[in-house]
Amino acid sequence: MNKARYVVGLDVGSSKTSVIVAETIGEGDVRCLALATAETKGLRKGQVSNLDQVASSIRQAVEDAEGQVGFPIDSCILGMGGGYIAGFNARGGLGLGNRPRDVTREDVRRAVHSARQARLPEGAEVLHVLPQGFWLDAQNGIRDPIGMVGRRLDVNVHLVTSPAVLAQNLVAAVNRAGVVVADLVLEPLAAAECVLSQDERELGVSLVDIGAGTTELIVYAAGVVRHTAAIAIGGDHFTNDLAVGIRTPITEAERIKREEVWSTVELGEHDRSIEIPCVGDRQPRSVPAREVAEILDARAQELLVLVRRELERAGLATAIPAGFVLVGGGARLEGLVEMAEKTLDAPARVGRPRGLAGLPEDAVAPEFAAIIGLALYGGRAQQVFEEQRRTFSARLKGLFLG
Repeated sequence: MNKARYVVGLDVGSSKTSVIVAETIGEGDVRCLALATAETKGLRKGQVSNLDQVASSIRQAVEDAEGQVGFPIDSCILGMGGGYIAGFNARGGLGLGNRPRDVTREDVRRAVHSARQARLPEGAEVLHVLPQGFWLDAQNGIRDPIGMVGRRLDVNVHLVTSPAVLAQNLVAAVNRAGVVVADLVLEPLAAAECVLSQDERELGVSLVDIGAGTTELIVYAAGVVRHTAAIAIGGDHFTNDLAVGIRTPITEAERIKREEVWSTVELGEHDRSIEIPCVGDRQPRSVPAREVAEILDARAQELLVLVRRELERAGLATAIPAGFVLVGGGARLEGLVEMAEKTLDAPARVGRPRGLAGLPEDAVAPEFAAIIGLALYGGRAQQVFEEQRRTFSARLKGLFLG
């Protein structure tokens, strides 16, 4: 078995742990071989609260995936998210000499590395260094300076950071489950791989990943990442509000949120009642659907206002004409798209994964965007590595043949 052809993605979310196994089958094409999920235990808002429980959840999902593909899983690309992820922009550069000369790949690497040396929040580590654009002497807006001529090369980058202990504890849980972490990838960055078009990235778009514990944002403009952030509100907050507001068990509130109600945006003048179980031994009772919708709408409005404020703080509120793409389990809430368009004054849609062959029909849903994106991200990384390896081999042969 050629392990280099396979990609394994692991997403440890607050409510579920997902594992995907995919195979690279051609020029940039990736095919799904297995997709398995298990209930997550021992994780809260992206932080490990019980190492053994998290490891057990991972092991359960991994064993399910192994049963589907028929071979052991020993390494993975691990998705990172949660309310403690932060991003900021930085700049670096280097002189190329007194005389103009060609920019090399090593020059680009050194320029990006210098930008990475920006002062980080205490206890943080860098997950990603995402170049935004290069300057070569007086010329700016350059995406790929290799081969161009100049005296000085500068670069703007977006740094994505995470508390080091957060990543270390999650990696420790994965290791305890018998799997090695080959790479860490920001989950919204992965989700963007399978739900955003290149046109949206060029024009300006924000992906909003509404998970169980947190909501994470990533903003693209001119084809590159401009901003990342996290908001400490997720789908569980909607469920808890509903459980308290109508006095019903958490499990029943989750079912009602998913199946029984639509937003007041859609209710209009019509209404109906929903029969709900009560807490304890009390008899079930009827609650107006409008009351349920108003509770969910209040929390949705709060979340969207915080999204708008985050974009305003970053100076990007008017930089996303392509609008908003909603993913994660929370994107399924009825009426949320309409409310987002009204509150954020921009187009909005639910992001459904695409681009991965062999995907089960029930996985073409917003809650699977991150895990499917990890497979595509890994497949693309493999393709880049293979192209670089072939180029290096061709150059090496040229040296001996010349």
